[in-house]
Amino acid sequence: MHVVVVGLSHKTAPVEQREKAVLSDRGSRNLLRSVARSEVVSEVVALSTCNRTELYATTSDPAAAEQVLVDALLANTHISASELACARYIQRDERAAAQLFRVSSSLDSMVVGESEIQGQVRTAWEHAVEEKTVGPILNRLFRQALEVGKRVRTETRISHGPASVPAVAVNLVRRYATDLSGSRVVVVGAGEMAEAVLVSLMDGGVGDLVIVNRTVGSARALADRFGGRGVGFDALATELAGADIVISSTDAPHTILNREQLAAAMQAGNREAMMIIDISVPRDIDPAIAQLPSVILQDIDDLERVVEANLNGRRIEAALGEHIVGEAVTGFAEWRSGLVAAPAIRGLREQAEEIRRLELERTSGAWESLSDADRERLDALTKSIVNKILHEPTVRARAAVQNAEGLRHIESLRHLFGLDGPLPDAGASGDPVLTPQSRDASR
Repeated sequence: MHVVVVGLSHKTAPVEQREKAVLSDRGSRNLLRSVARSEVVSEVVALSTCNRTELYATTSDPAAAEQVLVDALLANTHISASELACARYIQRDERAAAQLFRVSSSLDSMVVGESEIQGQVRTAWEHAVEEKTVGPILNRLFRQALEVGKRVRTETRISHGPASVPAVAVNLVRRYATDLSGSRVVVVGAGEMAEAVLVSLMDGGVGDLVIVNRTVGSARALADRFGGRGVGFDALATELAGADIVISSTDAPHTILNREQLAAAMQAGNREAMMIIDISVPRDIDPAIAQLPSVILQDIDDLERVVEANLNGRRIEAALGEHIVGEAVTGFAEWRSGLVAAPAIRGLREQAEEIRRLELERTSGAWESLSDADRERLDALTKSIVNKILHEPTVRARAAVQNAEGLRHIESLRHLFGLDGPLPDAGASGDPVLTPQSRDASR
């Protein structure tokens, strides 16, 4: 049984195409159900985020399954066939496993080390479990992917240090004021960058949050979401007079605050110190403000230098993460190979045991002089003979699947001994298959 993945990501498609391929919760479930009805796909999981859409499946016919997955993406998303043909990637077996392990570890993320992806991988698996579209192989693959992601985060510093300008800004704020509950924070602007700042800022428990924007309605709408107050630009001087921290992010074509204005506001509010972070381009804050005593000013260049330093550190740590992923891929490949050999070995031993038992019953019945002890000795003897005969074929069958010719040897074994039947079910490998729910319960 092969593992395949068909998908596209930020590495192969611009956002204009990725957004067309995003699967809603309903769309994902519809896709799972439609693919599950296919005769060539045994298991399927759909993973869809803002940066990727990937379908993982198991099949005995990879080429046919890959076409089924492509057709399913076209039928359940808005991406066109030509767009998908240019952006898609297809991986099989160990490469497919490596892809999921790298994704779950955030080694394949737009921002290496980001934390959201592991939860998204878990959710994708849970949806497939609910839709009953997973079995022994993908259950094992996704369980191992979450374990690999946890190992990479635990054993490396891949997530160390903020890796975006808004996150760095908030990190600087927290270093400046360790307890934000007694601070007034003024955020100037109500766009995407300001919102990203607020998302990170809210974990710190800000005592008084004010959002200042040219459009009062936008300021109030954003303030309502984050428990603050929204005001217009005409109130900027008043709010600065009581501010401890100012974070500015507007699209103004010129500076909105100069040295004289800030000095007057600080004097009016009797403020002795203030941190100002300017993440706008062009800059909102006059650089001369940095000359005011007890004012700390950081601009976009300062923050981007910190981001780049953090990302460089993450890239170094990513090399350690890749080593962990490589070990995991080897482990999964060995497990999958054993899953292929298991039914043939089990079938061979069951067949031999049935022949032994029937022949023993047929012949021992004619030996009236045999005592119970003799019968036990004869039973043990014949079992020993069968085990010795099958020992070498069993060892060779298990070893054969570790190389490229292995499947041919297993098929020859099945053909020569007439061993017909499907791959084992969830428990046949001797390794328990844990769903997301049973995995949690086992902790």
